Amino acid sequence: MAEAAERKKDAVKRGWKRESERAAARFVSNRAAVAGLVVLAVIVAAVLMPGLLTRFDPIEMDLSVSLQSPSEEHPFGTDAFGRDILSRVLHGGRVSLGVGLVARTLSLILGLLAGTIAGYFGGRTDGLIMRLADITFAFPTLLLLIAIMAVVTPGVWALSVALGAVGWAAMARLVRAQVLSIRGRDYVQAARAAGASHLKLITRYILPQCLSPLIVVFTLGLGMTIMAESSLSFLGLGIQPPDPSWGGMIARGIAFMRTAPWLTILPGLVLTLVICSINLVGDGLREALDPRRLVPWKGGR
Repeated sequence: MAEAAERKKDAVKRGWKRESERAAARFVSNRAAVAGLVVLAVIVAAVLMPGLLTRFDPIEMDLSVSLQSPSEEHPFGTDAFGRDILSRVLHGGRVSLGVGLVARTLSLILGLLAGTIAGYFGGRTDGLIMRLADITFAFPTLLLLIAIMAVVTPGVWALSVALGAVGWAAMARLVRAQVLSIRGRDYVQAARAAGASHLKLITRYILPQCLSPLIVVFTLGLGMTIMAESSLSFLGLGIQPPDPSWGGMIARGIAFMRTAPWLTILPGLVLTLVICSINLVGDGLREALDPRRLVPWKGGR
């Protein structure tokens, strides 16, 4: 019996490995997704290692070089205080990408917990959690974020928590739908009949089947979260000066659109590239992990 169980376990691992290889091959065959991944990787590398591209401090002022146009020394030009725009864009990218990742991870954790509890236990618990999600959906996202940030002290962590708290509802609905469709399957019922605990049923038999759609939704939502952070910073409710952020740089550059358009155009271009790249990668993952394109595995060798 032990040998048979071990062979079955090895066969399952081989089945997952084959499906992972097929998904990876489908992703690589998607040229737009690969191009988006390359562009995103280049930007992230530049943001994490700004010293390779610029030697200037993003906050230090030098009025003697105020509003210089792009040049060899300052590839993105300088702002009204003589600060290097390239340095500010790269350091601002750390804030925007960092806030986006933290907020999206928080949304994933909250949505995963709420959706799993609602879908697995059902009943009044399900109704209560889904009504809370409906209340969240009732408010326009940006207006709800503005209301939250208006009553707290603006900052990186406050912004991350606000964005994460607002984004949990969509994730919870997705997880709930997945759990509802999986909990009644034969292998889950068999495990329950064998005496498996609720925790084991959820963590071992149900949640692993939810990973593919969660990865796709997490990736696609990351771009929206970064855009929301930039929008709040643009309105003055996000990252506060002198710390750089893409939204704040775009907002402060609008006053100089006629004389120094690079103050707004270049940060906006980088923001656009990042969001488009994330969306292309998300679309590629959605196609690669599409359950309809997965070949059902029946077991065996």
